[in-house]
Order: sequence, then structure tokens, then C-alpha cells
Amino acid sequence: MSIIINGSPAALPADPRTSLLDLLRDTLSLPGTKKGCNQGACGACTVLVDGDRILSCLALAVQYDGRHVTTIEGLAEDGALHPLQQAFVVHDGFQCGYCTPGQICSAIGMAAEAKRGIPSHVSEDLSADVVLTRAELQERMSGNLCRCGAHNGIIDAISEYNTEVAA
Repeated sequence: MSIIINGSPAALPADPRTSLLDLLRDTLSLPGTKKGCNQGACGACTVLVDGDRILSCLALAVQYDGRHVTTIEGLAEDGALHPLQQAFVVHDGFQCGYCTPGQICSAIGMAAEAKRGIPSHVSEDLSADVVLTRAELQERMSGNLCRCGAHNGIIDAISEYNTEVAA
């Protein structure tokens, strides 16, 4: 039994109670995914599993046997920043940076959800294509908290990234 982390197989922990977050940070030494509240309320631990965003603090690692997990460390290619990481730099979408990895992973998963037509609480027409307006982005990212108050820069970075992806 193994899990694919950032493209490489990793053994599942012997203790089935180990969270995916603890496997990533403590066993595999991938410190990018952060432990914030450890209760699923802040989004700092967000990673992608088969492209979908999940809260790794609430997930048992054994649940993801054979699945593909992408952390912030797995987004960059050839040593270059992922385009969304670069947009965060350009728009000052971080201050202390603690929430940034979760914000970025969540935004990538959120964009995929929108592309599939999954509406949010603020979507006006549930049958129409999703348009990622500022209100949509704010609603869809509301599960990721930033205590520093960099929300405007975060939304600006995500908006720029999604405009580039859509083009």
C-alpha cells in the first residue's frame, strides 16, 4: 500500500490513525503544508488529492491509498514558481506566508471546481457557466483564513491567475 506524493510513491504509515497532514510534515519532511487549527477551520493544511482540494488535517493518510496528493512543494516545475505562486508575489498575496501554501492549493482546486460548473453559495444562476467574479472568488476561498489581512492581494492574485488560465 502506498500513496503518490508529488509524483513519488510513499509508504502509508503503520498507524492507521495518522492524518495525511502528519504524514506529509512529520514522516515525509514536507513542511509546506501547515498545521493551523488542526480542526479543519482555517484551510492552512489544504492539499490537492487527484486535483480536488481537501483539508489534510481531517484526512487519515490510509484513506488515500493509491491516490495522488499534490502539496505546495509539488506545484513548481523545473525550479520555477507555479504561475499562481508568482501571482501571489506580484500582488502581495502573503504577509507572514503561513497560510499561503493552503491558499494556493485551495485556489487551484477551486478553479477546477468552477471549470466543472460547480456553483457556490453566491452563484446567481445554478445552470449557467461559473464566472469567477470577485464575489465568487471570495466565497469560494472563504474556508482559507489569513490572519495578516492579505485577503485583497490573495483575491487579486487568484483573479489574475484565473484570467490567464481561461485565456
